[in-house]
Amino acid sequence: MVTLNRLSVEDPDDGSPLLPVAAETTPPIPVSHRQRTVTQTESSEFFLSRKKNLSTSFFLLIGCYLVILIPAYFPLVKVSTVNNESQHPKDLVLLNRSASLLSQPCQPNWCLNHLKPLSCSEGLLDIPVFVEQDRSMVWNLTPPLGLQGSEEHLALALASMPQPGLPPSLRREVKCRKCVVVGSGGILHGSHLGSHIDKYDVIIRLNNAPVTGFERDAGSRTTVRLMYPEGAPHSTNEYKKTTMVALVVFKSLDLDWLTSVITKQPLSFWSKMWFWREVVDDIPLGPESFKILHPEIIHKTWQALRNYARKPGKVVPTLGATAVVTALQLCDQVSLAGFGYDMQHPEARLHYYEAIRMDSMKVQVVHDVSAEKLFLRDLVSSGTVTDLTGAL
Repeated sequence: MVTLNRLSVEDPDDGSPLLPVAAETTPPIPVSHRQRTVTQTESSEFFLSRKKNLSTSFFLLIGCYLVILIPAYFPLVKVSTVNNESQHPKDLVLLNRSASLLSQPCQPNWCLNHLKPLSCSEGLLDIPVFVEQDRSMVWNLTPPLGLQGSEEHLALALASMPQPGLPPSLRREVKCRKCVVVGSGGILHGSHLGSHIDKYDVIIRLNNAPVTGFERDAGSRTTVRLMYPEGAPHSTNEYKKTTMVALVVFKSLDLDWLTSVITKQPLSFWSKMWFWREVVDDIPLGPESFKILHPEIIHKTWQALRNYARKPGKVVPTLGATAVVTALQLCDQVSLAGFGYDMQHPEARLHYYEAIRMDSMKVQVVHDVSAEKLFLRDLVSSGTVTDLTGAL
């Protein structure tokens, strides 16, 4: 091997070098040793960057969890309210139809005249709506179809109510009335029917279905709120524009709860233990605003539903079906809003006031939803009632 320590190339004319003289160089580093040096350096830098990557990944993971979990702590009502304010009416045809219906004069006995031809009409034409102080009344059925075994509890509740029967303002002979039953179905969401609902003479609502924050779709007034103790709204705002509350009795203890609410005498801790959900202790309404729904309403509704049931059995009607039959006794014309479950669209809302999907609805063992849908469809197709939201 030849090693050149000096290199000089001179111009043949003037003797100046064409290339600079190469300096003496150190012996070259073997390639294998150079590779080992680079590898050690890169390895060190790799482990340092790996620590940084792990830290960055950890913080990113925590951030993702927070983005997913934090919204779950915000109330569903607020989310629904925002959406409710920004949406346009879902169906202008139904909205115009509702407006046209309200603009027409009330037709006396409209419901009863259209109900009579139906096979399910037997027993639905004349039912007492609220329980009155009648000492001669004998109950043959236990709650909720009757009040057998609850006579003492009933007597105490009636004694605390100044007007236990039907108030004069709701007697049919006084004036022709238009009535609307507001259900909790998700079909009501985005309907913009609130201003229409508030124009009805009688507005019936169910359990704790909220009004506050949902006025655009559900309206703001309540004439009668049908409920059992576990379904009573906990927010005092829900009672601000309420005329009366009607208790639906499912057990004797429900009557004790009503007496407690009216008299402001709290129930014992032991009594509260028998409710399947926490109940309210106070409702900001006077004693004259409380009623007891007559169990015959539920009994006659159950009898009507048996004509549509596929399997015979003692199935309790839903509060919705019960409210419709109640409305038939109080009003000349009846409309429905927020009724009907659309099981063909599992992604649809189950209720108008929350974002729970339709597919979360569990199989009913207490209520025969299929029989009730057929019953309500007959009422709509016969013209007995009007479906404002079009899900029936």
